[in-house]
Amino acid sequence: MSQEQPQRPGASQEPIKYGDVFNVTGELASKPIGPKDAAAMQSAENKILGETPKGGAAAVMQSAAIANERAGVVSHNRADVAGDQGVAVIKSDADGDVMITEAVAGLIVGQYRQPDVSAVTTPAMLVDPGSITIGEALEAAAISAADKPIDQSDAAAIQAAEMRATGSSEITQRFEDQATLSDVLSDATAMLPKDKAVSREDAERVVAAEVRNNPGMSTTPGGVGAAMAAAAKRNQNSTI
Repeated sequence: MSQEQPQRPGASQEPIKYGDVFNVTGELASKPIGPKDAAAMQSAENKILGETPKGGAAAVMQSAAIANERAGVVSHNRADVAGDQGVAVIKSDADGDVMITEAVAGLIVGQYRQPDVSAVTTPAMLVDPGSITIGEALEAAAISAADKPIDQSDAAAIQAAEMRATGSSEITQRFEDQATLSDVLSDATAMLPKDKAVSREDAERVVAAEVRNNPGMSTTPGGVGAAMAAAAKRNQNSTI
């Protein structure tokens, strides 16, 4: 299929606006998304979150801005909103989790929550021998979210946990259609060729993998990421 040639500003093609990709109204909804707006959001995410989450506001804005610039309906230096009115990424406490709120020109364009592992600081090699291991955390998820069918975010979290436990990129878990967390994780300790106590970094990696692969940018209550975060906190407290 032949591709359309980029159009110059003022051509008939409509730019992608904030209202096309975010649930916003008013003046912002009618504003085209430009490259500098997207860059400003990416900078804010990197500063507050330490990364640009897959499916987050910056990623959505970057895709729209690239399409707009290629179509010739915005210029490379365009900054309709972010440059003048600002973007914001805010982390706040929410019942033991972290709430991430992203805003453009004072209007919320994204909001999601994830388990808080920020208080965990103990390196894996200093964890007490009686601490919770990755295999045990996975088995806890098999109980607390037993009947949940495994989706892409669960699979990504499980694979990230296995890699943290074994130190290898080779994955042994394979997921059949309609398999539940209980089906796959009930004997995780026995299935893992190697295991280790859950550290803060382990929990962060698993939570990030789960959030990146969830369209809602969140973790499952009682699921793999939540179980890893809880285990990391427990291990931290056991050394105090």
